[in-house]
Amino acid sequence: MELTFYVASAIAILATIMVITNYNMIHALLYLVVSFLAVAVVFFTLGAPFMAALEVIIYAGAIVVLIIFVIMMLNLTNEDVQQEKTWLRPKTWIGPALLSLVLLAELAYLVIAEDMPTINNQPVDAREVGLALYGPYLLGVQLCGMLLMAGIVGAYHLGRQKKKVVHRFLERSEI
Repeated sequence: MELTFYVASAIAILATIMVITNYNMIHALLYLVVSFLAVAVVFFTLGAPFMAALEVIIYAGAIVVLIIFVIMMLNLTNEDVQQEKTWLRPKTWIGPALLSLVLLAELAYLVIAEDMPTINNQPVDAREVGLALYGPYLLGVQLCGMLLMAGIVGAYHLGRQKKKVVHRFLERSEI
């Protein structure tokens, strides 16, 4: 379990650095999804499977939807389509794919391992979920919220169009 925690943490840090340093927004968002998945594995190894599930469902899912909206906001021309075809080369997606495979292997190890954290099969009340999220996991919720806000601000700045200045010359006709 401890080794899994450290490997997932290293992947989260590496993927987050790639998000910050990558110039291509689509590649950066793919690395952000990998970072969210790594943080979910970290939460799972710490004995918080519910928070791990929330991390994957809400945050990684929301980023995938954000990718779709960013692509829809951009006006794609034939040149853009050709450039996107060059992005499908293995050198583009091999990094996120390898990091995701390592996380998948860790998750498979955790599920197969005998020292897996015990999980209650009793129904959980909504009040208990709220107390758990905003109690011991408050820092995790706030950090994930800040990551989402950064994604929203980035999408806004990338998607907004610059204002077009229209100069109108009014002719005065003298009567």
